[in-house]
Amino acid sequence: MDNWSPLWLSLWVATSATLLAAVAGIGLAYVLAKGRFRGRGLLEALATLPIVLPPTVLGYYLLTVLGVNSPIGQTWERWFGAPLVFTPTAAVIAASISALPFVVRTGRAAIEEVDPRLEAAARVAGHREWRVATLVTLPVARRGLLAGVALGFARALGDFGATVMVAGNIPGHTQTLPIAVYDSVQAGDGSAARTGALILAGIAVVVLLAVTTLSARRI
Repeated sequence: MDNWSPLWLSLWVATSATLLAAVAGIGLAYVLAKGRFRGRGLLEALATLPIVLPPTVLGYYLLTVLGVNSPIGQTWERWFGAPLVFTPTAAVIAASISALPFVVRTGRAAIEEVDPRLEAAARVAGHREWRVATLVTLPVARRGLLAGVALGFARALGDFGATVMVAGNIPGHTQTLPIAVYDSVQAGDGSAARTGALILAGIAVVVLLAVTTLSARRI
């Protein structure tokens, strides 16, 4: 593979998307684990939806929401002077939506496993709920939360369908490594396709090993 820009773009997109998914996903995971309110099931279903939707369908909906004819797309264009779609920013948004369910589901399970007696002790000590969450719940659940973030990173790095729908396939601008692998196969460049696929598989294996290690350790 002579051009490494798809790899660097993929790493940047995956890192940025993971940060967004981590902030939103851990917040959602906490609300779903601790909250008891009407619509909780619907919120969980919406947060999980990107896992079950075909990636191209997810990309279509994102294209509809972020496109130049949508309120969000028109507002973005007025503020920044250029469309949002077919940009690296659109790739980050698509990858973060794809990664979000992995953070939410893994994070929720980790938060629900926190011993309620630890949280009760913090409340007895006079701490408010947000202090209980930041002092007890989230630190105790940190390994599960990190595992969810790692899975989210792997998903964001390997996203193809949603990313190509909203960010396109522009070499040197929005072409991520999974899309470059697809292009190489279409062009009959087996060497570049093998190299790109090996890199993605290697990163995925490292992430899975990290997740396994985090999940196996006791707090």
